[in-house]
Amino acid sequence: MKILFILLVVMVGIIGLGMWFRFNRLPRLPLKKPEKMLKPQEWSREEVTVGWVGHSTVLMQLYDTRILTDPVLGKRVGESIKWLNRQIGMKRHTEPAVSLSDLERVQLILLSHAHFDHFDVPSLSQLAHEGCYVVTPKNTARLIKHLPFKKVFELGWDEQLEIEELGIKILGVPVKHWGNRYPWNRRYGYNGYLIEKKGTRIFFPGDTAFTDQFRKLSDTGPVDLAFMPIGAYSPDHLRWAHCTPEEAWAMFRDTGAKWLAPIHWDTFVLSAEPLDEPLERLMQAAGQEAGRIVFRKHGDTFMLSKEKQKKPDSEILNR
Repeated sequence: MKILFILLVVMVGIIGLGMWFRFNRLPRLPLKKPEKMLKPQEWSREEVTVGWVGHSTVLMQLYDTRILTDPVLGKRVGESIKWLNRQIGMKRHTEPAVSLSDLERVQLILLSHAHFDHFDVPSLSQLAHEGCYVVTPKNTARLIKHLPFKKVFELGWDEQLEIEELGIKILGVPVKHWGNRYPWNRRYGYNGYLIEKKGTRIFFPGDTAFTDQFRKLSDTGPVDLAFMPIGAYSPDHLRWAHCTPEEAWAMFRDTGAKWLAPIHWDTFVLSAEPLDEPLERLMQAAGQEAGRIVFRKHGDTFMLSKEKQKKPDSEILNR
């Protein structure tokens, strides 16, 4: 027992040192509040509304189904040390743009991969209830097997799942990233997801570097809205797992989606680029089509009306 304890202490020390080495060289910024908060209690169950909570956490009202992606709601992400009652890891820069009480009715959680800033067990513990399903990549369900979710599904690339109670189909989509939570978790999967309900199709890739895989998404029907990560690309060696804003725009065009919601920026200081640079570069890449970009700041919402499910034209883009 003593040997196991020593090994555990050493392991925690190595993880903590690794996190310190990576993030201590980045600027430390004060915690800021979002300019506005999501108000999902006001969203219609007859429409499709999406809102950016922060990082890769997006709240969706897909008709009568409430969905949350990669929920990260605390002030810090990293390894939880129970006997210290704290987490070792990076601090949040922008507070979540939603109150925890407004997430009580979430019916489906999508987890893209097991990295701490996407798969936050403390946040999932707060959200777990017997009316909520979870979809997660291969070999990662074990991380939340102790939580009281209704059912946890593992999904692989090109596998499709239908949750009949919710009337939703979900396709696992290949992305260019990696899934290890620790160095030895080499079998942990990593996914994007194509979500479909009542003919509305929404793509959530989680984290990805540039890939041409998304061209296949429109083969089975039009995509209405695509989320795309736009931060954590500097210095250049990070681009093997993260895309630049210009690459995000190119992949968005590959999906054939009508609207782009940028995520994964200005929430944690993950990399060296200035915090406002990703959106600026994305807007420049979009040029005259920048009106198709629907999130500009934390707390932004977008309602995908019947009109906006048609191909955007100049009249809609200029509103």
